[in-house]
This record gives sequence, structure tokens and C-alpha cells, in this order.
Amino acid sequence: MPKFEISKKDIEKLIGHSIKDDERNDLLAYAKCEFEEGDGDIIKVDCKDTNRPDLWCVEGVARQIAGGLGKEKGVPQYIVHKSDYLVRVDSNLKGIRPRTACAVVKGIKITDEVLKQIIQMQEKVSGTFGRNRKEAAIGVYDFDKIKWPILYKAYDPDKLSFMALEMPQSLTLRKILQKHPKGREFAHLLDGKKKYPVFIDSAKNVLSMPPIINSNYSGKVTAETKNLFIEVSGFKDRFVHTALNSMIASLADRGGKIYEVKVKYGLRETLLCPDFRPRKTKLSLDLFNKLSGLGSSSKELVELLRRARLNAKIVGDNIFVEYPSYRIDIMHSVDLVEDALISYGFNKIDAELPRLAVQGSETKLEVFSRRVREWLVGFGAQEIATFTLTNKDKLFTRMNLSNQKCMEIANPVSQNWSVLRNWLTPTVIDFFSNNTNCEYPQTIFEVGEVILPNAKAETMSDTVKKLVFARSHKNANFTEIKQVLQSLLSGLEVEFEVEETEHNSFISGRVGSIKVNDKEIGIIGELHPQVLKNWRLENPIVLFELDLNELLKLI
Repeated sequence: MPKFEISKKDIEKLIGHSIKDDERNDLLAYAKCEFEEGDGDIIKVDCKDTNRPDLWCVEGVARQIAGGLGKEKGVPQYIVHKSDYLVRVDSNLKGIRPRTACAVVKGIKITDEVLKQIIQMQEKVSGTFGRNRKEAAIGVYDFDKIKWPILYKAYDPDKLSFMALEMPQSLTLRKILQKHPKGREFAHLLDGKKKYPVFIDSAKNVLSMPPIINSNYSGKVTAETKNLFIEVSGFKDRFVHTALNSMIASLADRGGKIYEVKVKYGLRETLLCPDFRPRKTKLSLDLFNKLSGLGSSSKELVELLRRARLNAKIVGDNIFVEYPSYRIDIMHSVDLVEDALISYGFNKIDAELPRLAVQGSETKLEVFSRRVREWLVGFGAQEIATFTLTNKDKLFTRMNLSNQKCMEIANPVSQNWSVLRNWLTPTVIDFFSNNTNCEYPQTIFEVGEVILPNAKAETMSDTVKKLVFARSHKNANFTEIKQVLQSLLSGLEVEFEVEETEHNSFISGRVGSIKVNDKEIGIIGELHPQVLKNWRLENPIVLFELDLNELLKLI
């Protein structure tokens, strides 16, 4: 969880309220934060939400506390002044780092504390929300040193040089990746790119090479800086615009005057940034009372939502809600319920034991899964249990597949655990690769869940239970794995057929689609030699994977 420091005097000034030690925890809870420790004026806090970059600064915390105290209510209003500031985006950035969002903030008094907060938020948002600068990286510049318009362009890394922050001499883009500490740390983000992204002004002064480092000329902000240019670069508007709006809102809360920047992508697309227009949704009073147990009236719910810094009004049986543009965490009515309860105060809610005793029982699917497990153990197989979280390299690249649709983690702690698996086979292959020193033959199976995207489902996904059975030894072949499949399905009294198919993970002619009553329920085959090579495996692997949900329906 994001941890950062705030000044007690600074936050008290921002909210207009003296914070006593005995109320500190309750006030921080309005911003989903907890007190870590204090050292004089400095308070260290831990924000318990990785999808709320707007809270990772003293201004964001103050904004929510002011709401919780009733000093300020509703969606914060930020005036964006018109301007002729223009950023042109080079079409050659496609596949490199194609998207950006920009803004100008003038008239802000940058004290040492304000500068500390700017740097702190820049690092926290780029690191956590921006997935260690991959999805979003923030650049902050001295506006008064920039000649407009600005060009965001792809450059040959050996043909452009500039003096990066904390470097004594000018270096080429490629040399910066090799010699600058930030270059070495984040060079992997530009691996394999023939050209590198650069912000450069009309006087040919380089502003930065995102997401790596700013220039020493305009990219160095000090206490003497009065006006700022802020840009966020990345791949998806969802990330770059949220990061920008969070940053700009905090500066506006300091008294900064916001000016729009026109971002132009060729002839077809032009965006005006920042866009603070609130998003709209709704919440039913019945749902709130059902989940909270409070029995609130519509007026009471509206008041709670407004103190959570949301706009709310009663329309029939529903509460129509507007929420700030810097919030992408609101995806369901339940999220609004949480916000309202934070305003109410979780500590005020008395815990209650369920009034009715319930008796649990296994589902038919679980009973069926246990039966399948027993059969496979009888075949001499060892059951394994692997993680549902994985990454696209293991899920697709090493399996000789192009990237497919899967559920991605918005803010993964590590890129090694960035997606939810959509099939089981890669996880058992990973198991084999970690056990090459063990005796062969190796026979394993797993009964586990996979997560499949489904835009029509409430959770935008379906959870499906699958089975994978695999054998590995020097003489492993298609015939022996088909015999295991035959024994299993015969034992389950299921008639099936194997229809020849093509699949890049398997050897052509040694892979088939498993069908029951003309419905495909799985795949069987011998793993492709290239896949074995990708996983550094020497022995052949044969396997089958079955959809147990579908198989149960057919029994």
C-alpha cells in the first residue's frame, strides 16, 4: 500500500482544522489512510487503496477530511482556463509510448514543503498506479523555460542528445539508458524499441525522455519556480488522464490556476486536457440499506455521499451520483456504499452475529471434482496446486501463442503476477520446468479455477473449474495420454471423441479437440518442441485439459 509523509501544520492549514492526537486516526480514515508513526511535525501515513492516486498526497487527504468534517461537500470544482498551448503527438510513437495528457498550472507558491509533496506524489503515482512507470509516468517542468508548441516525438536514440537531471554533460538517448541511474533502472521499458519518446519544445530544447528522466534545463523544479507544465505519458488514456487529473487537482488545491493544453494526434484526434467533467452513476436506497444495515433515508444517504466528495440528488427511488474524473475505482454501486459508510464512520456500526444459523454443503461441482481427483490419483498421478495469478509471458508467449483476452490486474505488485490465468496448461508446464532435476517419468494433475473475460457478467468475468493431466518422460506420446483420457471418461460413463485440430502449443497432427455430444470440452495433445525449448525442457510432455463445469452438465 502507498505510504507517504505529510506535515501536520500543512494539512491543518489546508483543512482549516486543528488535528488532535486522539482524533487523528478517525480523520485519516476519511481518506482511507492509517497513521503509521510521527516525528514532530511529520506524520507518516499508509493509504489502504491502490486505486486512489488522488489520495496519495497531503492535498488529497485534506480534501477527504474536509468532506468528512462537513467543511466542504460534493465533487471539488476546478476551473480550467482556455489557452492556445499545444502538444503535437508523433504517429511514430505507436507501439513505443503513444498516449499523453498535459496541463499547465500557474501562480502556485512552491515552498520546500510543496516541492516535497509534488515530488512525493509524482513518484507514488508513477510507481504504484503507473505500474512502475510502465502505464503512467509523470513529468513536471518549469513552464517559463518552454517555447510553445511542444512536440512529443519518436527519435533515433543515437542522433539526439540532451543533459539529463543530475548529469554533468550531454548524452545521447541510448547513453542515458546506460549511464544515468534512472536510465539503468527503467531501461527495460524501452527494450527492443528502435526509437525513443521525447518531449521537445519549438526552440529544440529537450524537456524529457519519458518514462526515464527529465532534462536539466526545463525539467528541474525548484522553490523559485512559479508556473508548471505537467505531462503524463503511457499507453492507455485511462491511466494517463487519471494520473494527470490527480496531480492537477492537488496543485489546484494549493491555489494553482489551471490552463488547458490541446493534445493533437495527427489530423483525426484532438483532446483538451485536463478534463474534470464528473462521471455519472446511480445508487438505490434499498441496496445501501441492505448492505449497510443502517436504515437511512434518501436525504441522509445524499448527505453521506456529498461528504464523501460526490454529488448526489434524489430521483425517484434512486440516488443519482456524480464522482470526480480522477476516480477510476468506482465500478459498481457497492463502491458508492463503501464511500457513504466511510463518511458515516465504520466505527459507529455495531457488529452483529447472523440471526439465522446456516448449514453449508458441497456443491455438485465440488463433489464431482473430488471424484475426478480420486480417479487420477488411482492412475499414479500427483496432484499439484498452483497460483491463479501469472503473467502474459507464461500464459501466451512461452506457449507459442499471441496475446489473448484475459483478466488483467489494474495495479499488480509485480509484473510476474499481473494477469489471471485463462487456462491451466501453462501452470503445469511451469511446474515441470521447476522440477527438471527430479526423477522421470513425472505424472501430475491439477483441478483448479481459471478466469475468463465476460463483459455481460456483473464481475466482467466467469470463473470456470478445469482439470489438466500431464505426463513427461523421454518416450511420452499421444497414444498413452489418450489412454488415460479414455480410462477417466469411461469411468465417468461419458462417451467422447477426439477430433483433429490445430493449436500452436502442440505438435500438428498430435493434437485434438475433446468433444462430448458435439460440444468441445477440452484439448489433448503432445507439446510442441518450441514450447519445450521456451521452458528449457528436454523431455516430451503430453497432456489433456478438460472443462469440468461443462463435463458435469453432460453427465
